[in-house]
Amino acid sequence: MPTRHPDPANPFDPLDGTPTDTLDLHGFRADEAAAHFELYLNRQRKHAPGALLHVITGKGRHSPNGPVLKRVIRQAIRADGETRIAAWSRDDDDGGFLIRMRGGR
Repeated sequence: MPTRHPDPANPFDPLDGTPTDTLDLHGFRADEAAAHFELYLNRQRKHAPGALLHVITGKGRHSPNGPVLKRVIRQAIRADGETRIAAWSRDDDDGGFLIRMRGGR
């Protein structure tokens, strides 16, 4: 499973820095968000290996049954199995995720 939180013994935090790109999924249905996220990861893998990305899901405040997109994207990240994603974590305000793409070969 990818690193979710930086190792305090490692001074090089893989999630440190300014994101180079953002995907905002506000307003998408769960199935649309999952599809857009997959396309986004594939595009970023090809064009921006090693990049730090910010994926905004929102906090789910307007969803009657709580956050939906956050759960869908977390599942997609875990399903990646470190194929494209080197490290990930929730963002600072818990409205999305920071994702470090695997570097180029």
